[in-house]
Amino acid sequence: MLDRSSKRAPTVDPLSEMLRGLRLDGVDYGRCELAAPWGIVFPQQPAARFHFIGRQKCWLLTPGKEWIEFNPGDAVLLPRGGEHVLASAPNIPAVPLDGYSIEEVSKDILDVRGGADGPKTLLFCGSMRFNLDGLHPLLAMMPDVMRGCDLAANQPGFLNMLQAMTDEVEMQRIGSGGILARLADVVAASIIRAWVESGCGEATGWIAAVRNPEIGRVLSAIHLEPNRDWTVAALARVMGASRSGFAERFATIVGETPARYLTQVRMHQARQWLVRDRLKIAVVARRLGYESEASFSRAFKRVIGFAPSHLRAAAKDSAARSADQSLYPSGKHRSALIGGKAIAVDDNQIDVARPLGASNCRNTIRTIPMGR
Repeated sequence: MLDRSSKRAPTVDPLSEMLRGLRLDGVDYGRCELAAPWGIVFPQQPAARFHFIGRQKCWLLTPGKEWIEFNPGDAVLLPRGGEHVLASAPNIPAVPLDGYSIEEVSKDILDVRGGADGPKTLLFCGSMRFNLDGLHPLLAMMPDVMRGCDLAANQPGFLNMLQAMTDEVEMQRIGSGGILARLADVVAASIIRAWVESGCGEATGWIAAVRNPEIGRVLSAIHLEPNRDWTVAALARVMGASRSGFAERFATIVGETPARYLTQVRMHQARQWLVRDRLKIAVVARRLGYESEASFSRAFKRVIGFAPSHLRAAAKDSAARSADQSLYPSGKHRSALIGGKAIAVDDNQIDVARPLGASNCRNTIRTIPMGR
């Protein structure tokens, strides 16, 4: 439990405390056996993308238009689901996944085959949703592409998990699809943890603010209990400083006043409750301490960019049509009209507002320039 005493130091790193509830929920998966030459284009989607290479190397064209070579036994996570291409070699013509032969082998797990008559590449691909709001600053600062063997090779047990995935994807034993799906979830979470622990060790922006020994405790308290009746005085006690000293220090390091930052975090949490948990607007308003729906709706629109009533309407429309719109095989994600614009929508994300914070954190990857 969070220690709110100003006299006692936290027992864990504030960032670790904030991430203790981070979870990836698998949406759907595909085992792909493709003969060279082949190329698949994966469109932008709200959910994260995960790929594991089981046999034969392949190449990935990143959202930044760079080709990266991946070897057998490697894994890659695209946390924001950016548009990308997987191919047997750079500049191979790519088509959507539904251009290949697809067979459903069990619920949410597909078998994909196709290509030409060259060496066969074996992949295990998946879509995953974070339980964090899509505008959480941690997600905003993740690199477009997170390569497992670059980030987590030295993590205890990580290479063993990759070897287990290699064995399962090759042997196709009874229940291998479900086992691979669970392994993929754990490998993806391990990649994120390794990035937090090492890849962003010298990051600036929000990560640096969280790791500040004084402000980090405050940010952790806000994110863990956004519905608590926080005041500047209460947050100053968490830091162990005077109100004026705390407010000045917070604004200098975070770049926002405590009140503004707290409101943003609360509205992001509200969006989760409205879309993911399907709570009524009045219930969310009460949880966050607002005296009326009207005052809550004004704050929500100011931060998110549209009224919460529009968000619930979009979520209902999305749920009504979701049966025909799996992330696999078509690669399409659901959308809804908000303010006359088509907005990507799933159970966790409607990405129209700007995230908190910014960062220059990126992991190092070997690339070759994109061909013309």
